[in-house]
Amino acid sequence: MKKILLFLLVFVYSFSLELNPTVLEPDEAFKTTFTQNEKDLNIKLELGKDIYLYDDKIKIFILKPQKIEITEEINIPAPVDYDGFIVQLNNLDLTIPFELLKSKVESNSYEISIDFQGCSKAGLCYAPMSESFVLSFGNNNSSNELINKTEKVAEQTESLNETDMIANSLKDGNMLLVLATFFGFGLLLSLTPCVFPMIPILSSIIVGASKNEDMTATRGFFLSLIYVLSMSLAYTIAGVIAGVFGANLQVALQNPYVLVVFALIFVALAFSMFGYFEIRLPQSIQNRVNKTTDGKEKQGIVGIAIMGFLSALIVGPCVAPPLAGALVYIGQTGDALLGGLALFVMSLGMGIPLLLIGLGAGRFMPKPGGWMEGITRIFGIVMLGVAIWLLDRVLDATIIMYLWALLLLGSAIYLKIYQNIIAQLITVVLFILGVVLFVGAISGATNPLKPLDKFTSSKAVQSVDEKLVFTKIKNIAELELAIKNSDKPVMLDFWASWCVACKELEEITFKDEEVIKKLQGFTLLKADVTANNDEDKALQKMFGVVGPPALIFWDKDKNEVKSSKIVGYKNPKDFLEIVNKNF
Repeated sequence: MKKILLFLLVFVYSFSLELNPTVLEPDEAFKTTFTQNEKDLNIKLELGKDIYLYDDKIKIFILKPQKIEITEEINIPAPVDYDGFIVQLNNLDLTIPFELLKSKVESNSYEISIDFQGCSKAGLCYAPMSESFVLSFGNNNSSNELINKTEKVAEQTESLNETDMIANSLKDGNMLLVLATFFGFGLLLSLTPCVFPMIPILSSIIVGASKNEDMTATRGFFLSLIYVLSMSLAYTIAGVIAGVFGANLQVALQNPYVLVVFALIFVALAFSMFGYFEIRLPQSIQNRVNKTTDGKEKQGIVGIAIMGFLSALIVGPCVAPPLAGALVYIGQTGDALLGGLALFVMSLGMGIPLLLIGLGAGRFMPKPGGWMEGITRIFGIVMLGVAIWLLDRVLDATIIMYLWALLLLGSAIYLKIYQNIIAQLITVVLFILGVVLFVGAISGATNPLKPLDKFTSSKAVQSVDEKLVFTKIKNIAELELAIKNSDKPVMLDFWASWCVACKELEEITFKDEEVIKKLQGFTLLKADVTANNDEDKALQKMFGVVGPPALIFWDKDKNEVKSSKIVGYKNPKDFLEIVNKNF
């Protein structure tokens, strides 16, 4: 284990030193100075090397004595196209005439702010920032006196969303405290659907390893530890790559071809458990592994490690605030060491239930024999279920309903060969559930957990007023047009077909009566980023979204409400608590 941790530290540290050696701190990337003469105020925003600004994020406001946006009345240089974005590549030199200020509101003092957001050409994006200054006239000091009240929005915790608060905790917190906090985040995430599919995978591995020898608590824990460490390593590597390069490896692997291949692997594992064949490494590789792993006690750890690594990348690509916060931190600071360690300990926290399963399975697993043959075949059925669960991200929901029905009906027929009374009872239950799912699929139901929804719903068809209607947008241009044409607050939902948490939002949060009532006062937009193409990446990059689900909000004045940004699944109560703060 020490060798694995040492390898991880060296790997992550190499990222921090070699892959991103020129990352600038926000103060180095953006330097703002305000000067004034008798007629106007001059704002200079100097950009660091390879830094650019999003043109549509540049906003000029009079904050006091009254908040008024004056962006459109300031002469801002014409933007240019860079990598599909409309940006400012050069330093900004802006002039605000005093006459303009006095035409808006008469006062002896004004608080002026400039909001902006920029990125590095290396692919790193900074949090939205704001610089504000107070101009004072008519006092005993010089008429040119300028009182600096610089404040960065990213450092005002009262206006930060959950993700940015977590990112800031990495910047300002004690390292041990930060790692302990992220371990706690991992424990909480272990209770989410991101980890559930890994339970049958690990259980089947332990069952398979128990076929020919006794499984002790020590060996069960050891096998699960190898799986969890490999899973954690995968999360860490994928996270560091996403933070440094802006490319989310987990999202990229949700390609339909990859998911189909991985589903076929689980089908092959299932048929292996049914006894049709046995999956083994070539003999030459087995001999080398045996020589380097203390013989029989540690055989098979390579396969378990590979399965743990791939499971993290393909089976559980969930985005939650702690993960997003760590990626934002890495992207802003380039500190892949601390960010990577935070992701690693978070993954260990997520793996605690898996370690407990390994420990318990090793203690209570029956001895090899007839019992094990039956248990092995049951886990073969479970592996087929995992394959269908993966295909749910690729195939039509109705087809998935039929597959679940066929699996349950087939399992009932298959288990009929066992005369044990418990097996017979399970057979009857599976057969009934299979029939119910089949009937549900014929009726047009798409949720396996509610197969008879078409028959049991109090209303055969929901009225338009009882459900939320989203308008799909494909790119930045369509988004900007939709916001411009809206006379209501706007919510943008980043969604993907493979995103488990997205479906939770749809089936639970967005079907809650109070949530529906609240969101009927919004213009609802949806960005389907399943394809993960260039337009999808550009949209996500614009808002610092590392993956779905993510919800972005704008007020009636077309201003983005950053403190209301939501990452990951929120239940109806938590969702309304966040939205009601600003709307």
